[in-house]
Amino acid sequence: MAQPSKQRPYDEKLLRKAFDVAKKARDGGDHPFGSILADQNGVILMEQGNGYSAEGGDRTAHAERLLASRAAKSYSLEQLATMTLYTSAEPCAMCSGAIYWAGIGRVVYGQTERGLKEQTGDHEENPTLELPCEIVFAAGQRPTEIVGPLLEEEAAQLQADFWANKH
Repeated sequence: MAQPSKQRPYDEKLLRKAFDVAKKARDGGDHPFGSILADQNGVILMEQGNGYSAEGGDRTAHAERLLASRAAKSYSLEQLATMTLYTSAEPCAMCSGAIYWAGIGRVVYGQTERGLKEQTGDHEENPTLELPCEIVFAAGQRPTEIVGPLLEEEAAQLQADFWANKH
């Protein structure tokens, strides 16, 4: 069940922290995506950059999926239901599924999948699925609140020139 959510006073600050994680991933030679997990008070609990290169070319090592897996091992479903995953780009279908299965109750994202697809084109390392996370979450049995796109132009800047330079 996807549920639109109201923005919280600290959402933009924490989303920009996820952007910083994406920049760190990019500076380290990885794809420019980053995620943060925070509790209901906005306290950061975990962060995760994209792991494509760090995980030996694993195309499933998206920041959101890796963070959701770590979170599912570290927190109870009751705790995760109150937490927010902040991510630089809208979670793809795979990552949305991982977030749902982990039990994370809220997602705040920057750039849309559609916008990301326009930037990446048909790059073999990022064959973007244009499937809004809202559709994936709506198919679920537990609620997932969504805020996004938020700060979309800033989020798109993280991708600027990266994919063109990879061809």
